[in-house]
Amino acid sequence: MTPDSPLVTVVLVDDHRMFRSGVRAEIGEAVDIVGEAPDVDTAVALVRQHRPAVVLLDVHLPGGNGHGGVDVLHGCRGLETTDGRPVRFLALSVSDAAEDVIAVIRAGARGYVTKTIGAADLTRAIHRVADGDAVFSPRLAGFVLDAFGAAAGELAEVDEELDRLSAREREVMRLIARGYQYKEVAKELFISVKTVETHVSSVLRKLQLSSRHELTAWAMGRRLM
Repeated sequence: MTPDSPLVTVVLVDDHRMFRSGVRAEIGEAVDIVGEAPDVDTAVALVRQHRPAVVLLDVHLPGGNGHGGVDVLHGCRGLETTDGRPVRFLALSVSDAAEDVIAVIRAGARGYVTKTIGAADLTRAIHRVADGDAVFSPRLAGFVLDAFGAAAGELAEVDEELDRLSAREREVMRLIARGYQYKEVAKELFISVKTVETHVSSVLRKLQLSSRHELTAWAMGRRLM
């Protein structure tokens, strides 16, 4: 985003007013929070009214059919922003339970982060989701990979695409697919950020993919943790 670019528009959905106030105070200058909602029905109405780039969505909410954030996702299915891009959803919850993560991702959320996330990381996550990336807190990515892996939980004994990658490229690919930032990958593997960037470019080229989102989907299909 350039200095002259408009701020990413956000609708904040959480049933705790103090939490909403805290999020607004922490990231309100980095994004444009155009509305707040404490329950399912208000959230659906606000999202339909404002058509934001990103909806920050709590998982457990009153109202609707009793399914919280999933009901909001169902009520807003197919909505687009004023510039024709999909309205995207990022779950922001205190829960790190596998069933909660899987439920909202199945319903259409683009990512899931827990409320322990810092303001800077949350802002980056919002921008990444707005750009179409999938974003997960690192330990939650495994739930998604498990749930959306190969249909029978099996891989071919020989995977020609995977065999194109070097051992280091496979390590980098797995971490990137789990939602790690380049700096986090560099720290985990004791390499430089520049080296991570080089490996990611090589992985995308070898697999004929064009984005981190496509890489995540590719890894999910092979149950690569």
